[in-house]
Order: sequence, then C-alpha cells, then structure tokens
Amino acid sequence: MNRTQLGALAVATAASFLTPFMSSAMNIALPTIGAQFAADAVTLSWVATSYLLAAAMFLVPFGRLADIKGRKRVFIAGIAVYTIASLLCALSNTIEFLIAMRVLQGIGGSMIFGTGVAILVSVFPPNEKGKVLGLNVAAVYIGLSLGPTIGGVMTKNLGWRSIFLANIPVGLVALILAVTMLDREWADTKGEQFDIIGSALYGGMLALLMYGLSEFPDGTHFIIGGTVLLVVFVAWELRNQSPVLDIGLFVGNRTYAFSNLAALLNYAATFGVGFLMSLFMQYVMGMDSQEAGLILVFQPLFQALFSPLAGRLSDRIQPVIVASAGMALTALSLFFFSLIDSQTTILSVIANLILLGSSLALFSSPNMNAVMSSVSRDCFGVASSTVSTMRLVGQMSSMALITLIFNLIIGRVQITPAVTPALIVSTQAIFLIFAVLCVLGTFASGVRGTVTRDEESR
Repeated sequence: MNRTQLGALAVATAASFLTPFMSSAMNIALPTIGAQFAADAVTLSWVATSYLLAAAMFLVPFGRLADIKGRKRVFIAGIAVYTIASLLCALSNTIEFLIAMRVLQGIGGSMIFGTGVAILVSVFPPNEKGKVLGLNVAAVYIGLSLGPTIGGVMTKNLGWRSIFLANIPVGLVALILAVTMLDREWADTKGEQFDIIGSALYGGMLALLMYGLSEFPDGTHFIIGGTVLLVVFVAWELRNQSPVLDIGLFVGNRTYAFSNLAALLNYAATFGVGFLMSLFMQYVMGMDSQEAGLILVFQPLFQALFSPLAGRLSDRIQPVIVASAGMALTALSLFFFSLIDSQTTILSVIANLILLGSSLALFSSPNMNAVMSSVSRDCFGVASSTVSTMRLVGQMSSMALITLIFNLIIGRVQITPAVTPALIVSTQAIFLIFAVLCVLGTFASGVRGTVTRDEESR
C-alpha cells in the first residue's frame, strides 16, 4: 500500500467514523434533549430528520462539483463545515436553533459522503475495491457501535451537549490527515460546466417530497409539488450536456439502477431501528440512556466485525449473491422486531440486534462494490454520491414513516407513561412495514444482474 492509498484509506475511514458516531450517539440523547426543550415526539424526530434532509439535498450536487473541481478540495471543506456545525449544535439554546445547526451539519456531511468513497476507489485497483469498501463500511459501524455506548455515558454524566463537542477532535484529526496525506485532487471531469439549475431543482424536489411525507396527510400539497419538480428535474437533466445527475445511468445500467434501489429500500427499513429501540427501551423497558446505549451497541458491533469479510467475499464471488442474502436476513430480523411488547426480554432484543447487524454487513459493502464496479472512472464521484443519496433518502423515508405513524397513533404530545401503550403499537406497526420493505429489497437486489469482468476493469 503506497502513501496515497494509505492517506485515502485513513481520511475516508476517519470521516466515515465521524458522522455515524454523531447520529447513533444523538439517538440515545433524544429523550434528554426533548425533556430540556419540552419538545414533542414529532419535533424531536426533526432533530434527526433535518440533518438527513440537508445532506440528501446537497449530496449529488457536491459529488458532481467534486468530479469537476477536485474531490480532495470538497472533502476537506466538508470536514471543516461539519466540525464547525458540531460546535454550534453544542451551543444551542433552543430546539429550533439545534435543528438549524443540524441542517448545517448535513451540508458538511454531504461533502464528505459524496467524495470519500470516490477517493478510495480512485486509488485502489478493481480487485481490491470490495476489501477497502469493507474496511470503510466497518469504520461506519464502529462509529455506530461506539455512539450509543459513549453517547449514553456522556449524556448521563456530562449532558447531551458533550456529544457534539466530542465530534470536534475527531474532525480536526480527519482534517489534518486530509491536508497532509492526500496529494491529488482527482478532478476527472475538470473543465465541464456545473449544472446549477439542475442542482436547485434536485434539492427543491427532495425538500418538498420529504417534508410532505413527514407531515402526511397535511403535507399532501408538498408531495404534489415535489413530484412536479421531479418531472421537471428529469426533463432538464435529459437535455443537459453536463447534468448534475446522469439519468442515463439508471436507464442503461441495470446493475447500477437496481443496486441503488436496493440501497434505498434497505436504509428506509433499517435506519429508524436505533431511534425506535432507544425510545422503546427507555420508555417501555425502563432503562436509562446509558443502559439503552449499551444494548444498542450490539447491532453496529456485529456490522463492524463482518463488513470487511463481506467486502472481501464480494471480490471473490458475485456481489449480488452476498448482498441479496444479507437483505433477506434483514427482513427476517425486522419481522422479529415487530413482535416486541412490554414483556420482551433484554436477551431477545440483543439476539435480534446481532442478527440485524450481521445481515446489514452482508448487504452494505457488497452492494457498494456492485455500484462502483458498474461505472467508469469519470463517474466515481456521481456514483458514490448517488448511492449515498439513496442511503440518505432511505434514512429520511425511515424517519418520515416513523413521524407519520407517531402522528397517526400517538399525536403531537410529549411521550409520557400515559402514552406507552400507543408507543408499543406504533413501534410494532413500523417494524412490520420495515420488514415488508426489505422483502421488496431482496427482489430488487436479486434481479440486478452480475458484475462482469469488463465492468470490474473500468
């Protein structure tokens, strides 16, 4: 491994650790944040959703900008913005300001997501893609593993603001590594025009659709507006010589299209698990934030353990086989979660979290390997951004679904012992819907086709 490869792996790994650590740690802190600001369940969910919405809106535009101006430049800017936003989140004195700063965090996160994986696959040979992507995904899950544990301890002993402050040293280390160890910009489409209009249409479309979904049925008019913008966006991109998102990749590349669809369904079905189980274990099972965090660590821990193995496995056999098996097992785990109630034991929760974590490891890095192996080098930034967008849109959809069900069953009230029965019913319904999404995802993953030797050598 040469210096450039080592540098790329180091900075991508550090950045991949940072953002999921924040998300998983914050899930544990949400009840404490809600209590301090007297926020209802719906408003509290926007602390998580606002970040995802902002990241998804800007991810593809920044991925395209990185292909044109340089991936290193955008990557470094993203780490800087994310770190500054973390400090501002810690200084929040209202729930509205916290949500606004989470939006800024999401913008910084979009710069990181859209470039980190693209830099990795740019410097490693095709037969090592699965291995390095597996290591990168493992870093994500290590962040998810440590987040609940450290977040729970910090929330209990130092307060929820300490979680945001903990991001700052990690961000500074990643920033120093990026500046000193990355020696290229990787601007594979340098000189092409940046599609400003397409970027605006893309961001507006996502904002309207996701806000409408989160406020359904009152937000139906936002969904209609977002759908109109989607049609306009596709029409604009098909006519543009330098589109922000090449629609042709979805039309003419079966592996690329169905791999992205599988990612969308997988993350829509699984992102909300930490949020739901954090609330369930604290409000229904009577745990404090530290205890809930220690239990939740099992899922990402097993994801971290098995992701490098799954990545290497996808270098040796077709990614479709590994990823589809992982998706099917994920559906089974989510179905088991739909059976939880007030009598559920801690051991059964742990066992199911282990199954879920192992299943997600089998899906994630092989699926990313399939995406990045199906496109040419000059599309790495856009491809990385697109699959990351599918992840974020899936995550937003997951939180939107939770918000919708909470609205319908619990209502806009603060969670108290009086609404615990409604919380249990809501949780069961959401997990059942999640399981159905993963069944659909298993079919999408299975019909994507195989990655050919020609595709792997691009």
